[in-house]
Amino acid sequence: MAITQAICNSFKQELLEGEHNFKSSGGDVFKLALYTNAATLNSATTAYTTSDEVAASGQYTAGGGALVNSGTQQIGGVAFCDFADLSFTGVTLTARGALIYNTSATVANAAVAVLDFSSDKTATSGTFTIVFPADTSAAAILRISG
Repeated sequence: MAITQAICNSFKQELLEGEHNFKSSGGDVFKLALYTNAATLNSATTAYTTSDEVAASGQYTAGGGALVNSGTQQIGGVAFCDFADLSFTGVTLTARGALIYNTSATVANAAVAVLDFSSDKTATSGTFTIVFPADTSAAAILRISG
């Protein structure tokens, strides 16, 4: 079992097929689900799965939480999109990684990206926060360049 950080291969193809809309207003709904260290997630992941997802606790429920999309930008030949940080309150959980997925795509719960936390991260009767990088062409979580 392993979680390997990656942009999902199926997502790359689905982008070319027009399956994902990252507009901040009127775009698709993207979610983030948390997974234990028993999960196998990588570039071959194609869709959200409940297998080895962390158990519901506090504000965290199966399927995770909705992401707030920053919209798309393009600077210096790099197109990018990012999300606002996401917090789950009142939780007791341990997560090793996460999956960003699209609940609006014609492919049911289409995988976008796998996040590897590098080690187990724990919250005990507290808040678990996913901190996304800066919304810039050099750091945003999703970037396309030539």
